[in-house]
Amino acid sequence: MTETAEKPKMKRWRRLLGPKETLRLLEGSVVHREGALLALSKPPGLPILGRPGDLSLDSLLPALRRRLGLAAELHVVKAPAREYSGLVLLSSCYHTTKKLHQFFTSARRRGQYPATYRAVTVGVPAEVEGEVSTGLCWQQQGDRAMVVPVPAPGRRSLARKDVKSTLTHYRVLSTTGGCALLQLQPRTAFPEQLQVHLTLLLCPALGDHKHSSRVGRVLGVPFCLPLETAPTRTQVLDEELLSRLGLSPRQLHHLPLHIHLQELVLPEGPLCAPPPPYFLHTLHSLGLPEH
Repeated sequence: MTETAEKPKMKRWRRLLGPKETLRLLEGSVVHREGALLALSKPPGLPILGRPGDLSLDSLLPALRRRLGLAAELHVVKAPAREYSGLVLLSSCYHTTKKLHQFFTSARRRGQYPATYRAVTVGVPAEVEGEVSTGLCWQQQGDRAMVVPVPAPGRRSLARKDVKSTLTHYRVLSTTGGCALLQLQPRTAFPEQLQVHLTLLLCPALGDHKHSSRVGRVLGVPFCLPLETAPTRTQVLDEELLSRLGLSPRQLHHLPLHIHLQELVLPEGPLCAPPPPYFLHTLHSLGLPEH
């Protein structure tokens, strides 16, 4: 696809949606509605919570409830992080919300993975399937706080909760031309966990403009750079990949993060949300099967 043909899509990625447009988008993205439960698929960049006056999912819930003709207030049960797209589970019943929270907690304790993500990565893991396990913590980097890995956290730091042990199971679904479609199942929850874990696999997520700079290459071989030598910057892609995506270098920083919450397992069975149009467009451009 030519760069000229791709410009309309880039404008949609770049332009911030207002409350009315976002509300219409959410209303049209409902994937499940039964009893007290409502599930929809949110776009990337929309935070779940925000400060008063800020655009967030929480701020739009009263208007969404009225548009959908629901009598009771909606509450967020489970949702992906701001940067991710995908399933948002809402409930209009306190007891249903509590029951689901208990179900998710019990599932994690049993070693099950109720949430399944899809990610497009720049690079292919060395193993087809495996786990990424590391400590994670917040660290001040100049004027901003960053999530950084702690490979061997001490007992005291874990006990003080300065560092959290994290674990993600991954499986390669398909590969092509140095890119891959991965299934990710986090067993723990920490901000930016999936992005950091993909970076440790030397396969950063496409559109990760925060952590991908830690992956360097020498003669085509990837390696992990020290934090102090890898400042945050727009993800760097080679000319061939840019061409396949139909992007110019100056458009690259508008590319959204390609991590999508695809499935949640509930007591009654799984709920799924299809990836957003830009995600599907990328899969098609790269020749990756959708699975």
